[in-house]
Amino acid sequence: MLVRVGAAALNHLDVWVRRGLPIETTMPHIGGSDIAGTVEELGDGVTGVAAGTRVVVDPSVSCGECEWCMQGEEPLCVKYRILGEHMQGGFAEYVVVPARNLFAIPHDHPFESAAAAPLPFLTAWRALMGRAKLRAGESVLVTGASGGVATAAIQIAKYVGAEVFAVTSTPYVERVKALGAGTVYDRAEGDFALKLWHATDKRGVDVIIDSVGSATWKQNVRSLARRGRLVVYGGTTGPKVEIDVRQLFWKQTSILGSTMASRTEFETAMRLVFGGELKTVVDSVLPLEQIRDAHDRIEAGDVFGKIVLVP
Repeated sequence: MLVRVGAAALNHLDVWVRRGLPIETTMPHIGGSDIAGTVEELGDGVTGVAAGTRVVVDPSVSCGECEWCMQGEEPLCVKYRILGEHMQGGFAEYVVVPARNLFAIPHDHPFESAAAAPLPFLTAWRALMGRAKLRAGESVLVTGASGGVATAAIQIAKYVGAEVFAVTSTPYVERVKALGAGTVYDRAEGDFALKLWHATDKRGVDVIIDSVGSATWKQNVRSLARRGRLVVYGGTTGPKVEIDVRQLFWKQTSILGSTMASRTEFETAMRLVFGGELKTVVDSVLPLEQIRDAHDRIEAGDVFGKIVLVP
């Protein structure tokens, strides 16, 4: 399908790709995994969708034939790729995507808001619901709570009936609370693990969702309750961490990796977003010509939610 791009949002992934991840990608490269727009042309043999349909794009591309795809676990596909990372993305006027990756959106939903939805909500949904198996009544800690996936995770955790704790930087404490976090720790005010330990009567939390990596790792492990689950979907402050294995086996905790989402998980999250139960968080909307400024702001940590670019 040829899609006319209405808006495309940035992720930390775009920064890593620009810096030169050790991956096989297209060069010269067009970034942008989060895309909303209008179907312009249909490829040969495509049925079930009409030109002019307003859509968001699932950025996951899988082979549909390997053992993992046959199980509905597309992110584990042996040929798995992501639009904007391994393939050309949406920071352009048009993008070509597989027809099965489209999800129709309401006619009155702004493209700028829609573009902020796919990667954050599909990633957060899989991490919390698919990997951690979060249940109502459990407790969740969300670190790096000003980021796109984190703002989605707070809402999802609240939606399923969990108690939400969060860690963020000073300017965003009140905004994180407004998203649904009951207790928010300012990372500038010291050891959040100690404060959480006391706040939970020395129990800890059932689930932690983290993309910060090395800077929060030790505090995360200390913050887990017995049989707690730490779900890792990134490492913005560094990928290498140290762990005292005694903390794992004594409390019988689990460390789980999570990347992107299956098609079913993507569709579930998008239905909740475009049905109004969950809401995208847009920091700002900029013209595509200002993409360099957008990258600078992400690297500086000066973003709450998503920066969206429009052609």
